[in-house]
Amino acid sequence: MKVVVFSLGCKVNTYEGQSIIKELKSRGVDATDNLEYADYYIINTCSVTVEADKKSRQAIARVNKLNPNAKILICGCSSQNNPKQYENKQNVCQITGVGGKMDIVNTIMSDIKHPKTVENPPKIYEDDFHCELTRTRGFIKVQDGCNNFCSYCIIPYLRGRSRSRKLESIVAEAQEIAKNTDEIVITGINVSAYGLDIGLTLSDLVDALAPIKARKRFGSIECTIITDELLEKMKRANFCDSFHISLQSGSDTVLRRMNRKYVSAVFNEKCDLIKKHFPSCAITTDIIVGFPGETDEEFNETMALVNKVKFFEIHTFIFSARQGTKAYGLKGVERTVSQCRSQILRERANELKNEYLSSLINKSVEVIVEEECGEYNVGHANNYVKVYTTAPCGSISRHKIIRLYNDGVIGEKE
Repeated sequence: MKVVVFSLGCKVNTYEGQSIIKELKSRGVDATDNLEYADYYIINTCSVTVEADKKSRQAIARVNKLNPNAKILICGCSSQNNPKQYENKQNVCQITGVGGKMDIVNTIMSDIKHPKTVENPPKIYEDDFHCELTRTRGFIKVQDGCNNFCSYCIIPYLRGRSRSRKLESIVAEAQEIAKNTDEIVITGINVSAYGLDIGLTLSDLVDALAPIKARKRFGSIECTIITDELLEKMKRANFCDSFHISLQSGSDTVLRRMNRKYVSAVFNEKCDLIKKHFPSCAITTDIIVGFPGETDEEFNETMALVNKVKFFEIHTFIFSARQGTKAYGLKGVERTVSQCRSQILRERANELKNEYLSSLINKSVEVIVEEECGEYNVGHANNYVKVYTTAPCGSISRHKIIRLYNDGVIGEKE
């Protein structure tokens, strides 16, 4: 029996999908995340945008082409949001949501004898995920759900309220990961909210992980929790100088309409604070253009903040209306205007990326070499810059940056 677990969307979905694969393998099942012929397909869906829902549905057609007689199990945010869109689809034999994903393993082992249905999101953290390890990087999920309710975001309604994993469980998994990998990525739906429901803080988590030698990074954090104390603790705990902080807009009026909990000046101050503690840091972000009512002036305010912060990378999204959110039904910006703004932002993002990469020339960075890529091997530096090198895969060493190359830089092992 062979099982394919196909996860769409965020790192949390990937972590959960890999945990399912690990559990299946422990029970003697041939399981993979490669889209290939299999007896069972688990489609771990995403609903962060309309396009994500569409790709989740399209995945059914993709796997049916691989095996017209397969059994397909649907789970995740998209099916939590609207399970009916997956009903009566060819070979779909079970539809669940965000809760009880690991129960799918038992369902497959019992050959779909007792199908389950979509239930409400769990109220406490489900601590049955343990991701399969890679040679170079391990992911740890520490939190699920979100209490922020940004006006454009459907995820809090699908994943439920924020709930945190017990500290001792996180540390135990981190210790196991560190035996086999050189880097730990800490992920969750809203990592910044870690501990608030169990009497802890993100600083407590950083302290607990400090003795573990592997270098560490957060998948994403909010600017509102960044303090001198937290950054000092991160330095002592061997956190990478790589920060992903979602901006969404640089206009205060748009941020208010989005129900974000900060203003542009605070975001800029927090980025300056990061640079004080991590002078060579790379800061990446997400920005939505074309949010309902966004004017040319508001978009220009976003561009002004982009030029102040000088992000290493910007993930640009055109606003996607999600039914059930406060922003749904508001009059949007014309598509052509949104596309034009997106193009302007992308072009500036490329310029800023090259500026940052150029600033690294002749500097030394720590690189974990991960895979072969043509004439070079490729890995990521501690600032998450892609480095092309002749050093062997699986190695970790310091490299001198020589020049820009493709989407990264050439590094020479010191």
